[in-house]
Amino acid sequence: MRQLRLVRDLQFRDGASNMAADCAILEAVAAKTQPPTLRLYGWDPFCLSIGYGQRVADVDMSALAARGWQLVRRPTGGKAILHGDELTYSLCLPLDHPLAAGSVIESYREISRGLSLALLELGLPVRSEKAATSQSGRHAGPVCFELSSHYEITVDGRKLVGSAQMRRKRGILQHGTLPLVGDVARICDVLNFDSDAARERQRQQVRERALALAEVMDAPPRWNDVADALTLGFQRAFAMEARVDSLSSDEMARMRELKIERFDNPEWTSKR
Repeated sequence: MRQLRLVRDLQFRDGASNMAADCAILEAVAAKTQPPTLRLYGWDPFCLSIGYGQRVADVDMSALAARGWQLVRRPTGGKAILHGDELTYSLCLPLDHPLAAGSVIESYREISRGLSLALLELGLPVRSEKAATSQSGRHAGPVCFELSSHYEITVDGRKLVGSAQMRRKRGILQHGTLPLVGDVARICDVLNFDSDAARERQRQQVRERALALAEVMDAPPRWNDVADALTLGFQRAFAMEARVDSLSSDEMARMRELKIERFDNPEWTSKR
């Protein structure tokens, strides 16, 4: 049976450290010094992440600072996500791995099978379908969970898991967020809009199109239980055996370098 390294990162990290850790793992997996790796993690403190190509002008800096929330620019595309009461996954694969075969959309479809099986373990009637249309460009709003894209996980037509992927010469990174509790529209409080009315319209749209896990479960979801389900889902979907591990000393050193050079660097964050 193929091996999957499982990094269950119980030390919840700040946003810059989390993005640096994902990229450090990607580099190691792409170089094949580490096997395919599934990392499960959380965020402390709350952090707003914006997509690689998103304008930093979308962010209301004063509102973010007033709440003590951080800001980080992701290495992946997409729109803004508020990270806090959630479980985040990242999957790093070498480019020649079967799950990385084909186009980005094809690999999204394959990886979504693991996510779907995980949520079925929790008793949720999830769906994962190719989007009929993709909202992008100037007509798209600043919030990730307000938009639909290919093979993202939905419950009763509302998005539950938002994911993004990037590819390098020898590897791919896909990471995504699963909100556990709380109001998914809180993100609108720290983004800029043309008017209060526009903010309220966006807030309503987010609530109509997305949800947190607690809204569809009988009991409040616990991080560890959801992590167990994700691990089992990925193992079953891909016939892979999870081997629990932690970041290597080389990965930790690279994480610290990337945090300083990139993700905790104001020039990187405000590059667009």
